[in-house]
Amino acid sequence: MDTKASFTPPSLVLATIGLSLATFMQVLDTTIANVALPTISGNLGVSSEQGTWVITSFAVSNAIALPLTGWFSRRFGEVKLFLWATLLFVLASFLCGISRSMPELVGFRVLQGVVAGPLYPMAQTLLIAIYPPAKRGMAIALLAMVTVVAPIAGPILGGTITDSYSWPWIFFINVPIGLFAAFVVRQQLAERPVVTSRQPMDYVGLMALIVGVGALQIVLDKGNDADWFESNFIIIGTAISVVALAFFVIWEMTDAHPVVNLRLFAYRNFRYGTLVLVLGYAGFFGINLILPQWLQTRLGYTATWAGFAAAPLGILPVLMSPFIGKYAPRFDLRVLAGLAFLAMGLSCFMRAGFTTDVDYQHIALVQLFMGIGVALFFMPTLTILLSDLPPNQIAEGSGLATFLRTLGGSFAASLTTWIWIRRADQHHAYMIESINVYDPATQQALHNLGGASAQAYTQLDQMVTSQAYMLSTVDYFTLLGWMFMSLILIVWLAKPPFTAKAGPQASAGH
Repeated sequence: MDTKASFTPPSLVLATIGLSLATFMQVLDTTIANVALPTISGNLGVSSEQGTWVITSFAVSNAIALPLTGWFSRRFGEVKLFLWATLLFVLASFLCGISRSMPELVGFRVLQGVVAGPLYPMAQTLLIAIYPPAKRGMAIALLAMVTVVAPIAGPILGGTITDSYSWPWIFFINVPIGLFAAFVVRQQLAERPVVTSRQPMDYVGLMALIVGVGALQIVLDKGNDADWFESNFIIIGTAISVVALAFFVIWEMTDAHPVVNLRLFAYRNFRYGTLVLVLGYAGFFGINLILPQWLQTRLGYTATWAGFAAAPLGILPVLMSPFIGKYAPRFDLRVLAGLAFLAMGLSCFMRAGFTTDVDYQHIALVQLFMGIGVALFFMPTLTILLSDLPPNQIAEGSGLATFLRTLGGSFAASLTTWIWIRRADQHHAYMIESINVYDPATQQALHNLGGASAQAYTQLDQMVTSQAYMLSTVDYFTLLGWMFMSLILIVWLAKPPFTAKAGPQASAGH
């Protein structure tokens, strides 16, 4: 165990590049399709709401696969698992690119999400294992930077590729990156000692998890189309999800080898740290999803320019992450996390002040400001949630936190789209009520559009729809702003000391 923990690759730099590239590729795929959704939906002949399945199918299958990482790593070894996951991810990405229908694409995205499951936790485990104890905080900060930069690069790459080439290339781009990462990691970590063990698989817990989470995601995705609880399909789906998840929690708390170790929530810092990580990431994910869609569908931006408008979010995290990794341990990490939530909350309130006349520069500057919060979010939050776990449960805790964070992003995608469209419909209905031919404002608007013709009424309806979505966007960002503010209070429920432990846990799995 000691030999394994003290292993150093021939080149720490190359090993870090290989592990980070694979992680970058996997996290990139959570957002690269965001700006391409309108194009993909149009090309495959489905609605924008159905297009969201491209995002949620990947996120849900990825989340469900995450808890299996520990079992597979103990059975086959971390390096072998990482390499196989990377190569299978490359294959799944290629299959996504050659898809010719939405069911095909969603099916291959599910496969892609499943094989992507081990990539992030294995990269984190291996990075911590190969770095000397004094530099493990830097390793966590580096991975946090990759986690931040990839979702920012996603919209830019997705937009540029979609506009300049075609949407399948947003998946084909993974092929050379994944092959290179696998080659480098194989070269650098091939000699790392392997300790494997056979443990029973919790098939009952796994099936309950798949049924419960899968049914819940289908309910969230289909609810708006099916008019929610007016539909028997939604009622039955909700019942199945509730029963399966309740059974899952009870089973996992009593099973000797649970697929998800819920007992880790007994640790105070893990409990509150994971809560703020999940909610903070869900908000971050929601912003990255709704902003490009709003810019494209309501303000007329191309996919490329929507990507560029969102991109400044990544500038400060890239510049600040090395310093945060080096100097953060000198501060109370609750202060840094609190500042992160303050900056992200204020950025949401700034967006709530947007109008349909908002210019590109204003949008980009708010994104740039939010980068302060994103830079301070991941490393302190990850360190806090792992700080009070026993060394042999750190990797398992990291896997569970990643599982819940990914699930939070998936649910955020569905709920964001639902809230946005529902509030827009409500605002539209409210504004339409006040429009009639006897209203002076309506008469003036019709006059400006050339008279009370069918074309003028169509244009007027489009203007009302645009304003309805604007008001819905304002509502959504106001809600997110207050959520981020509440996280400032929650993070202070954690108790110091906050230190990044490492060592034997590298072999523990997750």
